[in-house]
Amino acid sequence: MKYLARLTAIAALATATPTLAEFQLGDRYVDNDGDLIADIPTDASELIDPGTLIFAYTPVEDPAVYAEVWAGFLDHLSEATGKDVQFFPVQSNAAQIEAMRAGRLHIAGFNTGSNPLAVACAGFRPFAMMAAEDGSFGYEMEIITYPDSGIEKVEDLKGKTLAFTSETSNSGFKAPSAILAAEFGMKPGDDFEATFSGAHDSSILGVANKDYIAASIANSVKGRMIDREVVTEDQLVIVYKSQTFPTTGYGTVYNLTPELQEAIREAFFSFDWEGTALAEEFGRNGEDQFIEITFKDDWSVIRTIDEANGVVYECN
Repeated sequence: MKYLARLTAIAALATATPTLAEFQLGDRYVDNDGDLIADIPTDASELIDPGTLIFAYTPVEDPAVYAEVWAGFLDHLSEATGKDVQFFPVQSNAAQIEAMRAGRLHIAGFNTGSNPLAVACAGFRPFAMMAAEDGSFGYEMEIITYPDSGIEKVEDLKGKTLAFTSETSNSGFKAPSAILAAEFGMKPGDDFEATFSGAHDSSILGVANKDYIAASIANSVKGRMIDREVVTEDQLVIVYKSQTFPTTGYGTVYNLTPELQEAIREAFFSFDWEGTALAEEFGRNGEDQFIEITFKDDWSVIRTIDEANGVVYECN
């Protein structure tokens, strides 16, 4: 299995140090200002100004749930830009990246782990992230199991199966892969078996229902599912909790006109969260505003994890 082959090449996270040379954009993009994201084209013939803007949120859970959650924000975005805005329900990180790369997606929230690939291969220009009122943000990767599973510590995973989500997910694949190798000397195939659920909610439900003995997940997704009573806290046991990582990054495709990109950017920061479906849903994680971020600074830890995992951004 190709995923397992990639996992066996993991290097120690503790020795990884990111450098600008180690992150390269795809051949169709340029980065003359050194901010690690694609520059907006200076040739007007390369710019686009679509009549309808397409928005997609990272597929961490059922897309149907989030179409309603984002509806009020998309109305605000439409008013701010003077354009129709449609929600695009994507089923996978790969499909979301390919849609932007192919010109079918203009505005998106890409999950933590897929942000570098979207930047490198799809011309994604992230500029915002959700945060709490005090400006704090992020989530932790957790390895979870169910009560009386026999797994009380990470080492107990030896000889068992660990459920990942997808190889583009930070907390669902990249971070646990690096951490298990660096901190515990554990590799798939040798010390444990790996399987892929496809999504965080699938992994969490799988553990709660005892279909998976253990899984690596984003605790922000788990928190929202517990709050909605999809699962209960007593169905899950935390075996490992990581450092805090940046959460979903929001931005635009590189070749929208500068004026349109600026209008979209301003719409994110002028949105009034109070009383909205967005506030109700993401308030479960304590998030109630968009804050400004940069890919170069805020995603440096994720690029370090990618380097530790031997990730190569292939944009063919």
